[in-house]
Amino acid sequence: MKNIDKIDFVMIWVDGNDPEWQKEKNKYDSSDEKGDSTVVRYRSWDNLQYWFRGVEKFAPWVNKIHFVTWGHLPPWLNKNHPKLNIVNHKDYIPEKYLPTFNANTIELNFHRIEGLAEQFVYFNDDMFITDYVRPEDFFRGGRPMDTYSLDCIFFGKKSAGFFNGNDIELININFDKRKCMKRDFMKWYSLKNGLKRVIKTNALNMWPWFPGIYYNHLPSNFLKDTFVRVWEKEEETLDNTCKDKFRTKSNCNQWLMKFWQLAEGTPVPRSTKIGRCFHIKDNIWDKALSSIENGRYRLICINDTIYTKDFELQKQQVINAFDKLLPEKSEFEI
Repeated sequence: MKNIDKIDFVMIWVDGNDPEWQKEKNKYDSSDEKGDSTVVRYRSWDNLQYWFRGVEKFAPWVNKIHFVTWGHLPPWLNKNHPKLNIVNHKDYIPEKYLPTFNANTIELNFHRIEGLAEQFVYFNDDMFITDYVRPEDFFRGGRPMDTYSLDCIFFGKKSAGFFNGNDIELININFDKRKCMKRDFMKWYSLKNGLKRVIKTNALNMWPWFPGIYYNHLPSNFLKDTFVRVWEKEEETLDNTCKDKFRTKSNCNQWLMKFWQLAEGTPVPRSTKIGRCFHIKDNIWDKALSSIENGRYRLICINDTIYTKDFELQKQQVINAFDKLLPEKSEFEI
């Protein structure tokens, strides 16, 4: 393999069944009104070991895995694996924000993780590698790979529209859309983004501001320096977000960093065909399971939703599918 710069993976995980974690969470919130209070945000699919198996088999080149948790760990985890860095919230999140149950706070402070490489890929715990990937699928020439596409913001029940809108507000404050589009015309109109995305970008390009930017629910490729610079420019806004113990509608989130990179023209265009997100509310459950079993996509997300009808059944089906693709233990398991 040719010489490459270091690329780290960052994964955040919470054990929603941990009674000590539940006890601390309930000290700060006893309602069901905030987005991070719903059971969907924390219930366990018991499939984390397949994430590590996928990394070991399909991305053995990864430099380091930064496994971020509240403090609990799965009992099967090999804590002594040389590539594993176990990160407690208190190890990198400023004390004034702790304890936090706000995913936005956990994500917006990644640049503070000690030893984190300049290039890193961020995974939620529902995002998996299911076929062989190369470093160049994530970064090329020190630039992150991403999809350039304008989009409309969706505001719906339990959606992330509010965060998206807050992120785009900051993008429009800091960037002139017309100048960005002119400077990086070949990136925004590259067919690597997909014909559908190019057509949508063209249709939305008549407005002088960013109406929204496409976000695919797959692992995100970041430069640590982006976080540092955005904090320097928008410290007050990010500070206010991180002070909230739970996600609230006034928050921005880590998509801001992604959108910032795109507005700057930093990423290299990448095909959306690298992966797919299956929302459990979608009427394509059988296709999702077969895609896991067959490794149809290099990256896949199995996204839990409030519309999941039979959680225990679907959880077991996902485990069975992953076990067909990745039946052997990894060195990350005891």
